[in-house]
Amino acid sequence: MGTNTDQSFFPGNNWLYFSVYLFTFLVGLPLNLMALVIFVGKLRRRPVAVDVLLLNLTLSDLLLLLFLPFRMVEATNGMQWPLPFFLCPFSGFLFFTTIYLTSLFLAAVSVERFLSVAYPLWYKTRPRPGQAGLVSAACWLLAASHCSVVYVTELSSGSGHNVSTNGTCYLEFQEYQLAILLPVRLEMAVVLFGVPLLITSYCYSRLVWILSKGASHYRQRRVAGLVAATLLNFLVCFGPYNVSHVVGYIQGESPGWRGYVLLLSTLNSCIDPLVYYFSSSGFQAEFQRLLKRLAGVWSSGRREGSEELKVMREGKGNLRESSKVDNR
Repeated sequence: MGTNTDQSFFPGNNWLYFSVYLFTFLVGLPLNLMALVIFVGKLRRRPVAVDVLLLNLTLSDLLLLLFLPFRMVEATNGMQWPLPFFLCPFSGFLFFTTIYLTSLFLAAVSVERFLSVAYPLWYKTRPRPGQAGLVSAACWLLAASHCSVVYVTELSSGSGHNVSTNGTCYLEFQEYQLAILLPVRLEMAVVLFGVPLLITSYCYSRLVWILSKGASHYRQRRVAGLVAATLLNFLVCFGPYNVSHVVGYIQGESPGWRGYVLLLSTLNSCIDPLVYYFSSSGFQAEFQRLLKRLAGVWSSGRREGSEELKVMREGKGNLRESSKVDNR
């Protein structure tokens, strides 16, 4: 029985993976933490549906970022899995679940944005945070149930031999594993990517058409930024990766370039803050206010540090003067 290996992971490409993971972690973590603070504050003041959805998207991104160090450890070890085995399917499950959660939440946000513009009076009188909470729970359940195939694949008969002997995690598959994995990947490409992309494309095309009739230039620019960031996520981060699912199903094996396009999917947690920024003028104002506050804390800290250094220098100067007087 043959083994299918994703050749893009071998050899020497591990530092490319480590670099992308590290960049995503360093850029995405602070941005999403700031977004978390803003959305929690907005929901405490006036809960609305779109903020509930964006908060869940932020939590999904943070979950991905917090588990990226596991992937970094794997990359520094030459794509060999050095951690306990139970962390292999667990980290893979969270990794893929959070990736597909982004496409689902982006589609839900597009529906909310379309409703707010197409039916503004109805939308303002119905914040519907409870309904948004139910939609969010459905998104988490839908993505998690599909990505549980990681457990099915890794814990199926014989897969433990692959991990313990070859030392890799979710990189090499036997034919009986591919028979389970490839159809599920194809379904994920259709249900978790294709359908959300169609919904998002329809909502934002209608949104742009409505706003082109007389909205302010500022609002048009903000919506254009929102659409651009969303499409960047779908077409650049998720598109090639889901195409690899279709190609893999047709070929009967994982394509050799699948690992590279998976890296693009990881970068979505750095692009999602752009979606947050253009989602509402309220978020922009809160984000700028938080940046000014952080800059103020940083500048005051630097001033205090410089003042302490000045005092220390003056103290040393006084000691020198005193020693000179004593010597005289």
